Amino acid sequence: MSALFRWLNAPANWCGLLAATGVLVLKALGLLGGLGLGVAALGYAGGLVVGAMWWGWPSTKEAEWQALEFKDEGDAREAMGRALSGVRRLTEHNPGQRIPGPLATRIQQLCAKLESLLDQWERSQGQLPLQESFHARHIAISYLPDALNTYLSIPPQFATRKLLSNGKTAEATFEGVLAELEAKVEQLGDDLAAQDAQAFLRHSEFLQQKFGAKTP
Repeated sequence: MSALFRWLNAPANWCGLLAATGVLVLKALGLLGGLGLGVAALGYAGGLVVGAMWWGWPSTKEAEWQALEFKDEGDAREAMGRALSGVRRLTEHNPGQRIPGPLATRIQQLCAKLESLLDQWERSQGQLPLQESFHARHIAISYLPDALNTYLSIPPQFATRKLLSNGKTAEATFEGVLAELEAKVEQLGDDLAAQDAQAFLRHSEFLQQKFGAKTP
């Protein structure tokens, strides 16, 4: 059923259906003379070819980026690692060269920052609040993969040229999403570092009180 849905929902198929509908309307108005209804099939075929030239042929196969669906199950480190590996593999493969070079670099860098945050989190003596730990996990497991998945579902000509309701292209909007995620990862790292620094300061003050020089 999902394969049929992908075919029916493909832009090229819709183009073919619109062309066939137009032919049927002309037939109903008597503008096509004695031509039979088979001309609608020719209209569909013509529209399908035109649509395929612009958007690509419909496919019953699942798009590669649609596999970017991960669950927050089991060990958080393993779940986040699986998601980041999937995002990295897809970005490196770059199906159809749909991800511009600078954008691919930023995605890879964000994955590296998330892995560094994971390492820091494991070493840290501090704790992230429950809401912040939720954000940390889901940036890797859902926020980043879902953003990439949604971006790649947009035809490349539309993503780079057409303005959305926010006045930006889909590509520029995705860059903004990456910037927000980068800022959040940096903030989480700073929060952990601040807690570790405070713990270090308390320990240093304890040692100073215990072993420091005493006034006679």
